[in-house]
Amino acid sequence: MKKNSSVRPKRAAVVKFIVILFLSLSVVAGAAFSLRCANDSITRNTYPLKYQTEIQTACEKYGVDQTLIYGVIKTESDFDPNAKSAAGAIGLMQLMPETFTWMQTMYKDENQYSFEDLYDPALNIDYGVETLSVLLKMYGDEETAVCAYNGGLGNVNQWLENSEYSDDGKTLKKVPFAETDNYRRTVERNKSIYQYLYFDHQQDSLTSSQ
Repeated sequence: MKKNSSVRPKRAAVVKFIVILFLSLSVVAGAAFSLRCANDSITRNTYPLKYQTEIQTACEKYGVDQTLIYGVIKTESDFDPNAKSAAGAIGLMQLMPETFTWMQTMYKDENQYSFEDLYDPALNIDYGVETLSVLLKMYGDEETAVCAYNGGLGNVNQWLENSEYSDDGKTLKKVPFAETDNYRRTVERNKSIYQYLYFDHQQDSLTSSQ
């Protein structure tokens, strides 16, 4: 019985097709990887890892997650140490005069700094991180603490007592101030971006950010 002479060419064609497909997929995968690296680089330019020493020092001192502080600073001032809001908040973490006075009175040994000193990044970050640490301990919930940082303790305490805004008196299911609601969402989003860009891949990311 004679073998079918068309079997060998067909087999060769199949092998050729598989090789071409494999090479095409490799090219696509390589292009996708390059595009992702480029996008990460662009994102890191948008979300820089600035004031790393000051933030790490303050976070270790007060026991606060670094990614939260990066999220807050990105939202508050976009890392501009000279930022001043229309309401009078100053510096990287946009501390208000009454907050600064409260922190110096309640939690510091000496009232030795003026409000203008908050333009100093290290001092601003130290007080800002400590303020958030106090709020985190006070409320036991990050988003509630973030809302208090933006909207004030008095407002948040009232919301927690209102069943329209809180079911348990500890967390907020609804934030009545649109500005504060948008603020907490933005902070949490920025925090997640910093977590992904720098802290989920800490070793290589921190090196490339220097």
